[in-house]
Amino acid sequence: MQRLRTIINSSDSDDSEDDFIVKRPRWIKERNDHFDGYDDEDFRIRFRLSKAAVYDLLIKIENNLEFISERNQSISPMNQLLATLRFYATNNSQLTIGDYSGLSTPTAQRIIHRVSAAIASLHREYIKFPSTQQEIRRNQNEFYQIARFPRVIGAMDCTHVRISSPGGDQAELFRNRKGYFSINVQTICNANLEIIDIVARWPGSAHDSAIFNNCYRKAKFEAGEYGAAILLVDGGYASTSYSMPPLENPRTPAQQLYNESQIRTRNPVERSYGVWKRRFPVLSLGLNMLRQRGEEVPPDDLGLELPAPWEVILQNGQIRSELEQSSIPQQNRARDCCPRLRPRRLLFSVSYRTLHFSGIKSSLYVIPDYNQYLCQIS
Repeated sequence: MQRLRTIINSSDSDDSEDDFIVKRPRWIKERNDHFDGYDDEDFRIRFRLSKAAVYDLLIKIENNLEFISERNQSISPMNQLLATLRFYATNNSQLTIGDYSGLSTPTAQRIIHRVSAAIASLHREYIKFPSTQQEIRRNQNEFYQIARFPRVIGAMDCTHVRISSPGGDQAELFRNRKGYFSINVQTICNANLEIIDIVARWPGSAHDSAIFNNCYRKAKFEAGEYGAAILLVDGGYASTSYSMPPLENPRTPAQQLYNESQIRTRNPVERSYGVWKRRFPVLSLGLNMLRQRGEEVPPDDLGLELPAPWEVILQNGQIRSELEQSSIPQQNRARDCCPRLRPRRLLFSVSYRTLHFSGIKSSLYVIPDYNQYLCQIS
């Protein structure tokens, strides 16, 4: 019995000692000066941007990143930006990013969200769709130099940005046809691979045509704000007066030439995705950053004053105002009412009227003088 009492008393004393847990001391990690510590080439390899580009970007978003005071070892805007760029360039976990930049894991997550929101706020300064006649004409000239395809204002397509499962009841909406979770991003680019319009708020299960049918840019084209300008798209989109997909089964030489010219002219949007994802591999490897609690969902596109209700426009494909209808000859109005003949009639009748084949496999010089052609259709 005496031995049993001794064992019980010793266990009670051990339990009383375990009740007093020593709190872990706060550890402030050392933050290296990566901006000055690397030369230009090593810096570009690790952060995917040059020092000059990073410095210019920091000037634009520095006010959104500064803290009120220097208490608690606040993180400088430069360190915040470099930690976020390191995440874009490597897609490492927040723990790895924090160790590299001298941050804790929760702090790294908050900083990546904060800097990403600050960069996204600059979209109106860098992502601009041509609106004036001079800008539209310049885009058309640049596309025309690729493969002699006239009136092209932009090339449009969609790409999947891989993400981790968002969880919840709506998670499966983000699973695309390839089997992984993603966001389906629609972009329109110019001939220089520059993005001039972007829609990045649809889940991966959304079809490309559904995104375009519900976007702000389609409403602008339906309202006729870009005149006779057209978009080049792939076979997943409908053929309208302002969007030109390739022919499914080209048979005649003229149809084959149209497809070749269309594919070559639309190629910049495909190349832009390769450049985009190679520059920032996080877009192809997968974003493992979930939306923060309380973060706002991106709003829908702004409303427009349309000549008809939106449902009617989607049903009929194209609606013109009464003033425009009155200025169109009767035979042209009858032609435009036929959905089967409307889409490519103008391009075929003008572009391939002077087409001649002389044994050469693909002669794309179908319009000798593009400026003269623009004067004819204006």
